[in-house]
Amino acid sequence: MSLRNWASIVQDDEQETEPMMSKLFLEHPRKVEESYLEHAGFAGGFALRLFAAGFAALIHAILPCVFETTASRMIARMHAQTRNRGG
Repeated sequence: MSLRNWASIVQDDEQETEPMMSKLFLEHPRKVEESYLEHAGFAGGFALRLFAAGFAALIHAILPCVFETTASRMIARMHAQTRNRGG
């Protein structure tokens, strides 16, 4: 295989890969008018808050007098933040 043929194959693969990569990593962030990193930061922070709400709910399950409304308040606040986002 000549260098020219190999370069053509590599270029074709890159052209096919770019739309797939764009769809995987950029389509949704663009729908919510964010860059990939902005979206990653928001989603990562959201995940941490979900873990915190889950932890509060777990503690409440063991000790009902503790964190009586914490998890539900956290979830309601997170829902309000995401309700008006795009896509």
